[in-house]
Amino acid sequence: MRLLVGLGNPGSSYVHNRHNIGFMAVERIAKAFSFGPWRARFQGHVCEGSVGETKVLALKPGTFMNLSGQAVGEASRFYKIEPADIFVMHDELELEPGRLKVKQGGGNAGHNGLKSIDAHVGLNTWRMRMGIGHPGDKNLVSGYVLQDFAKSDGAWLDPFLDAVTTALPLMMEGDANKFMTKVSLLTKDTTPKPPAPIVQID
Repeated sequence: MRLLVGLGNPGSSYVHNRHNIGFMAVERIAKAFSFGPWRARFQGHVCEGSVGETKVLALKPGTFMNLSGQAVGEASRFYKIEPADIFVMHDELELEPGRLKVKQGGGNAGHNGLKSIDAHVGLNTWRMRMGIGHPGDKNLVSGYVLQDFAKSDGAWLDPFLDAVTTALPLMMEGDANKFMTKVSLLTKDTTPKPPAPIVQID
């Protein structure tokens, strides 16, 4: 079994926040692959199903972002799931909106949800980094991630979540490179283009 964790904050006021893109992703995946109903367990909500040939437990921690590891730790211990079989979907400030990168282990880049998971289950989990862009000033980060996505963001966000869902069987089979490539191909026409650099002419 693999544990697929979406990070976010519980409660209606956070549903559309940028910080909750992980919740959005696992909810879409669970619906697309006809997982069972969500139920309260492990300090969060879980549902079970299959992605391709792989049995998957989806988890939305209910502990708020900074304590996500409590829920992940409980679920992984109960099912005896090793860190290498835990896949964490989370927002990533350092990636442009609609970009995806996957890595196993490594640093947490200051992401409090990842910090908590590292503390509870170790550093060898898979991080599925989902780009939301950066506000441009580190002092604005806290407010930025807790703001709702703009209505215009739907032009890239919905195709991005659909692409991640469509390509997920590749990730569950252990092929991170093919997974990332497929997501990139599926979103090549909808991912926002980064702004052109400003060229100063003396």
